Amino acid sequence: METGTATPWLSEAEQCAWRTHLDVSRLLMHQLEKDLQPFGLTNNDYEILVNLSESADHRMRMSDLATATLQSKSRLSHQITRMEAAGLVRRVNCESDRRGLFAVLTDEGMETMRKVAPHHVASVRRHFIDLLPPDALAALRSSLRPVAEHLRENRGKA
Repeated sequence: METGTATPWLSEAEQCAWRTHLDVSRLLMHQLEKDLQPFGLTNNDYEILVNLSESADHRMRMSDLATATLQSKSRLSHQITRMEAAGLVRRVNCESDRRGLFAVLTDEGMETMRKVAPHHVASVRRHFIDLLPPDALAALRSSLRPVAEHLRENRGKA
């Protein structure tokens, strides 16, 4: 790489931290996805179920759900179509806005959450939480908080 440019290249320590973060992110998400497969769910399915199960009346506007799950409206629509076919969610028209739609968690979807959540939490513990001492978890949380806040504030900006 040319070092005479204005680009502030990563130091060896920064490069190592960055690549470790990428490795952990990819490997962890791959493992969590693998652990959801026996239940016929993907990470995206599970994230949608969590958002709906934690929402008032177990429903969210599709546009809000797309924002919450970082999916395009089109991609979320395809995802919800699959999940409707599986009986986990249904779409309901918004009474106050004829163009608006809600994604609503079905009874089967809530039962799936009750069944899968303990296994998912055990997977998160086994592959992440239990591998780090409490002080490292606290340091990780405080270190990543400003990054998360920055990315939330800049989401959707060019």
